[in-house]
Amino acid sequence: MLVMYGIKNCDSVKKARTWLEARHIAYRFHDYRIDGLDAALLQRFVNALGLDALLNQRSTSWRQLDDAQKSDLTPDKAVQLMLAVPTLIKRPILDDGQQLIVGFNPDQYPTE
Repeated sequence: MLVMYGIKNCDSVKKARTWLEARHIAYRFHDYRIDGLDAALLQRFVNALGLDALLNQRSTSWRQLDDAQKSDLTPDKAVQLMLAVPTLIKRPILDDGQQLIVGFNPDQYPTE
């Protein structure tokens, strides 16, 4: 079964969920705020996708960080920031068991 990771009030997540539901594609939704985010899951995302694909440096959450948090960004520091502030992670992340897809692009989503 597909698993979608994100935050329920995110516009991209809403679009992706609507798209899947309109096609009657079953999935489970994992909300970082409700279901949590642990280091092992985030590290799996980082290993599969890379930090550049995951860390949303254009987000409101990123802009709200102070300069000390944003400076000298190492991979470990980036992971710790995303664990502390999950809204820094680009959304949604769709996991089909074989691959992870970041963001909502209907051309990359399963059709059944």
